[in-house]
Amino acid sequence: MPPDFPRQSRSLADDIRGRSDEELLALLAARPDLARPAPSDLTALASRSSTRASTLRAVDGLDTAHLQALEAAAVVGETVTAADLARALGDVDTTTAARLLDDLWRVALVWRAPEGTVVTRTAKDVLGDAVAGLGQGGDDLPGGDALDEEAIRAAVAEAPPRARAVLDRLTWGPSVGIVAAEDAPGRRGPADDGPRWLLARGLVRAVAADQVALPREVALTLREGRIHRAAQLDPPQVTGPERKVDAVDAAAGAAASEVLALLDELLDTWSQTPPRVLRTGGLAVRDLKSAATRLDTGPEHTAYLVELALVADLVADDGEVDPHWVPTAEYDVWQTEPGGERWARLAQSWLTTTRAPHRVGSRTDASSVVNALGADAQWPPIRALRREVLELLAAAPSGTAPTAEDLAAAVRWRRPRRVPRTLEAVVEAVLREAAWLGVTGHGALSVAGRALLAADGEIAPVAESIHPHLPAPVEAVLLQADLTAIAPGPVTGSLAAFLRLVADVESRGGATVHRFSEASIRRCLDTGWTGEDILAGLRDASRTPVPQPLDYLVRDVARRHGTVRVRGVSAVIRSEDEAGLDVMLAHRGLTSLQLRRIAPTVLTSPVRPDVVLEVLREEGFSPVAESAAGMVTVPTRPARRVVRRSSVDPALVQAMDEAQVASLVAGLRAAESEARARAAAAPGGRTGPPIPANDPTTSVAVLREAIADGRPVWLGYSDGVGRTQRMLFYPERLDGGRVTGVSEGVTRTLSIHRITGVVAD
Repeated sequence: MPPDFPRQSRSLADDIRGRSDEELLALLAARPDLARPAPSDLTALASRSSTRASTLRAVDGLDTAHLQALEAAAVVGETVTAADLARALGDVDTTTAARLLDDLWRVALVWRAPEGTVVTRTAKDVLGDAVAGLGQGGDDLPGGDALDEEAIRAAVAEAPPRARAVLDRLTWGPSVGIVAAEDAPGRRGPADDGPRWLLARGLVRAVAADQVALPREVALTLREGRIHRAAQLDPPQVTGPERKVDAVDAAAGAAASEVLALLDELLDTWSQTPPRVLRTGGLAVRDLKSAATRLDTGPEHTAYLVELALVADLVADDGEVDPHWVPTAEYDVWQTEPGGERWARLAQSWLTTTRAPHRVGSRTDASSVVNALGADAQWPPIRALRREVLELLAAAPSGTAPTAEDLAAAVRWRRPRRVPRTLEAVVEAVLREAAWLGVTGHGALSVAGRALLAADGEIAPVAESIHPHLPAPVEAVLLQADLTAIAPGPVTGSLAAFLRLVADVESRGGATVHRFSEASIRRCLDTGWTGEDILAGLRDASRTPVPQPLDYLVRDVARRHGTVRVRGVSAVIRSEDEAGLDVMLAHRGLTSLQLRRIAPTVLTSPVRPDVVLEVLREEGFSPVAESAAGMVTVPTRPARRVVRRSSVDPALVQAMDEAQVASLVAGLRAAESEARARAAAAPGGRTGPPIPANDPTTSVAVLREAIADGRPVWLGYSDGVGRTQRMLFYPERLDGGRVTGVSEGVTRTLSIHRITGVVAD
């Protein structure tokens, strides 16, 4: 029905029952909580829409324009027309006001009566008493009746400067102010020209010994009928410098390639030496710092990476008696996938997670530090905020890189009742994480970022969008005489595993620099490689010959490696180098091993062989383990894996699609018709409207509204033997899980949990 000819109803329930199928579809699409679980009929749907929880969710979802319109409509009077709303908002045309009212009607926060549009009682309760900074009316405040507009204007015109200053401070809220001791309402003496002057004329009311309140009608008169200082009906403009689209996508591709490499290196390290799980859950600070040193990233970036690994199901608690953070079996599958699909899985996980990596290191309300991978990093509001920031970037022209301040202002306009106090910091964190992941480049949303928003959970289109911008993997590196190897692109597979084993990453970027050192070569030798094996691997991995300095380094470390051998007795140290054993005996750092010489080439220690090996290596020696048969023992360090435990995040349950909603509306229509037919066919004719099967929360909402309106209700009540009786009930009081009222002339108190359903008469 067009807005110029609105349908008129007697109540919200009557309004909803009179809506068309298309209008019901729009209502359920805007408020999906009304459809879960499916209501029994349209009366039940109307009752559920008036509950406080559902109304609060709907009001919280309004943008600033519609919230101001709802507040203005709630203040203007019992009913409001488009012209009334236009005047209350100030400088707004009637067409815009009518559109705003139509939008509020569509989500059932108002309903259409013969006299005009009515704001639902629950919506007024949700808005509270201090709507738009206005206080209570004069009738509700102590100190007498409300003044009419002419009396208010006359008194204000006579107000002295100090009194006028007080009015100016209270006009736009808050409506309650604290006065100085000499101006206190209870102070004796002649009235001055400040608060007590206003009290004497009823322009303010005393609500405490040192507090005064401005009545609502006085504030509205001072505001010249406007509810808000300025109507904010249009969203703030999101602008910023323009970036070249190709440069944005190239930067995003480079960041995506880097995050894949960093996660691969992190999880490969944790496969061999997994960090412990804290007793309270999460990752220890020293383990996070160790990972940051290994990856050469800052603390915030490292916390983001480990959190990303968790939400992508690449790492999990192994659940052992002594638990550790271990890569999952999913990580092995993820490693074998193409780069585009690997990135798409990470991006989808980041977009939908309720974990907030930026909270790591901060303090909770209980003054405890938020640990990475811990429960305190869970923060549900971040998901909606993250998506809204990306949607604002997507709405801007391609290549636009707005500032965090502009985005925060736009987010605040879109969801004024659901923004945290630290909104600016949260927006900055979202932009920072998006840049690290490659969703943005140079501050602008990339093509892959736009595909991510539009993919609706699908992996393939996101992978296709990022694939052209990922650097191609290299199959060989460039060995240099300064003991470095340069990889001009991402390194994957066996080549990446070999480089991680034999070298350390010195710098990252467009090209990764790997540094060879004595420690890195010895690390490779400790795993069973020989010097010739390492040189052969280097020749296969390089497009150039092995430089002489690197060849000398490998051969020198390999020659000295294993000259000292440790045998497990408890323990025996054997070496043909007697001078080397002399050095060990004289070394202060080895005092804890309690070394004793039992032969020119043999030392013993009461310490375990593995501890002896570790201490000797820390002091610069190069021992190897030896078996009882005199053979070199190569330690086996199997990669740790844990089976991923499947879990369903309740917040990720998808809303019903259009077909499901259409089917639900058809079912509601059929149920409503059947209930009416059944009531009409009852003996004696119709005995009231059909009673829906309501949950207790919905029943309480209907009862409260009936008490406020002084109207009776029809309800079903289950007695002690399980029979359900139908009664016309006049509710009077609701408290303690019981409702008291009159039925058939008898005062009765009913338990809420026995009420099967309630509907207004």
